[in-house]
Amino acid sequence: MVQDTETQGKNISSQTPVTRMVEDIVGCKWSLAVLETVRNSVIRPGAIRRSIAGISTKVLNERLAKMVRYGILVKEIYPELPPRVEYKLTRFGERFITILDQIAMLQAEVSADQEVNSHPKMHSNEISNPQR
Repeated sequence: MVQDTETQGKNISSQTPVTRMVEDIVGCKWSLAVLETVRNSVIRPGAIRRSIAGISTKVLNERLAKMVRYGILVKEIYPELPPRVEYKLTRFGERFITILDQIAMLQAEVSADQEVNSHPKMHSNEISNPQR
């Protein structure tokens, strides 16, 4: 196995603020879908593309390259014929996903609170004397 030589030494996770990475990844529906797919052990580009309805090969390759640059994913190239390429979460990527999980949990809580607060509360006299 060989790591992608194009991106070796170009990992920018230490140079890019994590807040900027979160903004960039969360702001892109495709990036979130790609991360979730890789997290679920779908690691080959063709399989990732087939798993995400509507994503083009070009967009997938752009998102994978961005996450490799950020140090979230590592690209592994196997010297086989035909060459086999796999993407895996790095340690940083696993930690990064926990941040995304926490954001998703917070959104679920906010959505649940909004749902509860959007229904008007009935007073006890409205329950016993409904208008006819």
